[in-house]
Amino acid sequence: MNKKKAYLTLEDGATFQGFSFGATVPVSGEVVFNTAMTGYPESLTDPSYCGQILVPTFPLIGNYGVPPMTVENGLPKFFESEKIHIKALVVSDYSFEYSHWNAEKSLDEWLKEHNVPGIYGVDTRQITKIIRKRGNMLGRIEVESCQLSAVSRQLSDRTENRKQKTENVYFFEDPNKDNLVAKVSCKEVKTYNSQLSTFHSPLKIVLVDCGCKYNIIRCLVNRGATVIRVPWDYDFTKLDYDGLMLSNGPGDPVMCGKTVENIKKAIQTGKPIFGICLGNQLLSLSAGATTYKLKYGHRSHNQPALEVGSNRVVITSQNHGYAVDTVTLGKDWEPYFINLNDGTDEGIRHKTKPFFSVQFHPEATSGPNDTEYLFDKFMALCKK
Repeated sequence: MNKKKAYLTLEDGATFQGFSFGATVPVSGEVVFNTAMTGYPESLTDPSYCGQILVPTFPLIGNYGVPPMTVENGLPKFFESEKIHIKALVVSDYSFEYSHWNAEKSLDEWLKEHNVPGIYGVDTRQITKIIRKRGNMLGRIEVESCQLSAVSRQLSDRTENRKQKTENVYFFEDPNKDNLVAKVSCKEVKTYNSQLSTFHSPLKIVLVDCGCKYNIIRCLVNRGATVIRVPWDYDFTKLDYDGLMLSNGPGDPVMCGKTVENIKKAIQTGKPIFGICLGNQLLSLSAGATTYKLKYGHRSHNQPALEVGSNRVVITSQNHGYAVDTVTLGKDWEPYFINLNDGTDEGIRHKTKPFFSVQFHPEATSGPNDTEYLFDKFMALCKK
């Protein structure tokens, strides 16, 4: 096997040498880690990872390959969108041999199809420790055969890079300066499950697509709803609907000013609202709260969250880099869930009206599914 050397360089000068798989292209983005043990096909197609270099902490990646792009009810059955959204993948051990009854291709082949680079053979534990200690970090991946210039090649030399860090800072692209939601949101209105309306008169749910994971749509359709999926900046208040779903998505929530203005108008109607992840932050902004960037974000499958007002703890899947400051919530709102690891907000709810949101993912694949009952709660509110 002809191994090509690849390099991950963090903006603080730390450099990791490994080997290339996937596409052999240089990229830059925000480096984030995810502590989940399974679910890389779902994570890589999650629009919330747009602009990010993903570092799974589980050491072995690729061992069960990639499932086929089977379409069911207008959606890919095994993915959260039609494409890979991460900028690059960084793993400790890449499995060139895969084995799974549903696998169609290798992870290497899939990354190449989407022109996404990967690097393996690096110490992902050390990368995680650096990010946990120093906070959010930009990074760059280069492959030895496609380095951009003599200047960029200096990035592979740790000592030289520390001397040149100020001069070379433009080689690190900060995706959070862009409106990432505008990049990943749908471009036109699309309806799911509408064929059932003649027979069952299902509830109409407007889904504001800020980069929605497709399992949100599946969870609603499986409960008999007609889902009207609209772009992030679409004025959905002119539509006839029974409930409003605010999806997950990437980047800084303050970039979604148009969405917030439409949510404020929707609040005045009194119709039920359910927000997930970025949707929690957007509903909070609409309620007068502020948001802030976390030191290194929450990205895992097993985050414990306490339901406020009870002793109930749920195990959740999460993927977000921003959080809500619940102290700034309006007087009619209150926290719904709290993260038991660091005390950050995990959701809000209105004290008297049918509006609530959660920071975690109740629709999560590949799990856990402890909080999928929230979709039942939302549908019950809509039926009222």
